[in-house]
Amino acid sequence: MKLAATLLLAAAQLHAQTTPPQPMTPPMTPNPAQIAHMQEQLQDWPQLHRYQADNAKLPPADASPSSSHHPALARVVFYGDSITDAWGRGTGDFFPGRPYINRGISGQTTPQMLVRFEQDVVHLHPAAVLILAGTNDIAGNTGPATPQMIEDNFAAMVAIARQNNIKVILASILPAAAYPWKPGIDPVPAIRELNQWLKNYANTQRLTYLDYYTAMADEKGAMKPNLSKDGVHPTNEGYAIMTPLAEAAIAQALQK
Repeated sequence: MKLAATLLLAAAQLHAQTTPPQPMTPPMTPNPAQIAHMQEQLQDWPQLHRYQADNAKLPPADASPSSSHHPALARVVFYGDSITDAWGRGTGDFFPGRPYINRGISGQTTPQMLVRFEQDVVHLHPAAVLILAGTNDIAGNTGPATPQMIEDNFAAMVAIARQNNIKVILASILPAAAYPWKPGIDPVPAIRELNQWLKNYANTQRLTYLDYYTAMADEKGAMKPNLSKDGVHPTNEGYAIMTPLAEAAIAQALQK
């Protein structure tokens, strides 16, 4: 046994001496655009700067009693991530003639949205806010997030809105079978679970629930064909389905 162990040790030493060392893979160096983005995130994580100038230019909201109950007159903030951000900015028509305001920011998660809720929703004095969020939390864009963490952020935004007499519309997360920027994640069960919570929460809190999911999902929980360019973000056809659903939810919310 001792002889065998000695021979094995000698062979290992010989192999180590004769095998050339493997070159270390050099770390990837971020490009200038990536560096600038990381610096921006460190300085302004919730991206409060994004809409500061636009908010300052907005005229006062129509506070007349008739406007607060009429979708064509009431100011409504559409609040969310890239799916809201892109609406009317290259994809889809964003409610021409309506006093609706787009305050979506691509890539955002609910904790970021909670931080900027006062600036980008409350200070604009809308009659209602339509919140569409959660898919980036599931993707882990700003780190791991448990369902409870996401739910707490939704509940906090609802509480702030209510304190300021703003009607709340909670939209379902859109279907997605995968995230192109986060391979390996299966979002289907998490999206279904969070949508069920949003629906139940809206019912118990007497909020308006906006169900995009049912109209846009196939039987496997993916986006239906032609409604998305990448399985996550809507095409013109996708927004065309969302538009009347949003209008109906706004009309319902304003009557509560």
